[in-house]
Order: sequence, then structure tokens, then C-alpha cells
Amino acid sequence: MNSDHLHRTKALPTAAILLAAGASTRLGQPKQLAMLNDEALLTRAIRIAHQAGCSPILVVLGSEADRIRAACSLPKATVVINDHWPEGMASSIRVGIEALRGIAPQEAADTLHGVLLMTCDQPAVTPEHLHALATSGDVTASAYAGRHGVPAYFPTSVFPALSQLTGDSGARELLRASRAIPLPLGELDIDTPEALAEAQRLFT
Repeated sequence: MNSDHLHRTKALPTAAILLAAGASTRLGQPKQLAMLNDEALLTRAIRIAHQAGCSPILVVLGSEADRIRAACSLPKATVVINDHWPEGMASSIRVGIEALRGIAPQEAADTLHGVLLMTCDQPAVTPEHLHALATSGDVTASAYAGRHGVPAYFPTSVFPALSQLTGDSGARELLRASRAIPLPLGELDIDTPEALAEAQRLFT
């Protein structure tokens, strides 16, 4: 199944929450605005979620939110701000789940099956991979480098647990024993200039 076909399919009963509130201290610039194939990483992640059929798509911003919103195209996405982003990724998950409950009309919420939690700094993620996660029916992680991680799918039954997360490990404990779908090169995340250069080499 190619991404063009996915783009034409009916929207999945799955939301996407893009966790993009961090400060990118090791990269030296907001990773959300780093460019890959003439496209900002955050814009790219939104596009991939849209092509996978996700709706609605929420973007959780925190550090330098105003700069990112001014510089980055955020089509087909709703931006929410996490004022407590220094607490770690769990705070962004909580903010995203709360916002999802608030923006989804009741009739849409009744048909929503789950949510994909994503970041914008994993260049190996494809619409096909997100689609496979979103149609798994149960908590499902991406598998790479011997561990389970994001992107990951969570059915609505797990939303209360997501709303109670704390710290910087995100949903790692919820994924530890979950099923998983392999994501080749999923361990490459763009945290340093060297990783950005590697992503530009591999995905251009």
C-alpha cells in the first residue's frame, strides 16, 4: 500500500498527537524547524499523519512555541500549548489527551477508536507504518534497537492511563509488554547535528 493510496482512503477513526514541546538543546536549534528534503520536520510529521488517515491531528508545542508557529507550516493540525513542558514528555501526553477530549465533537468522539502518539524527529516513520499501528486494534508500539517506542497506538480505553502519566519516560511503561511492529531505522532520531546530517544522507 503506497502513501498515495493511503492519502485517498477514508479517514481512520484514529487521532494523532505530535509531541513537539521539547527544547532541542543538543541540536542547537528547534528540531521542529530542521529541514529534511526542503520540509520542516514538524510539517513533515503532520503530512505523514494526514496521509495515514489520522484525524484530528494535534500538535503539542512548548519551548519556543511562538517561533515555531511563525516559521512552520502547520496545515490540517490543531496546535495546543504545554506550559509545563520542562516536566517531560508525559506532561505533553496529558495536555494532548485533554485537548483531544475538548476539540472532538461528541459524535466524533463516539467513533474515535484511539490515538497515535508521535514525535517529529524520527525520519524513518512512513504513512504505511502509522496505518499499520492504527489498525492494530490494541496498544501497539514501534520496535527498533531492541526496544518498544513511539510512534505507538493506544485505544481509547487506555486514555485514562495516558492522562495519569508523569515524568520524562512518556508512555514507555505502557509499551513495555505491548505488541510491536518493526520500524527499520526507527532508532534514528534527530537530536544532534550529526543525526540530522545522517537523516539527510539516508532520506534524501
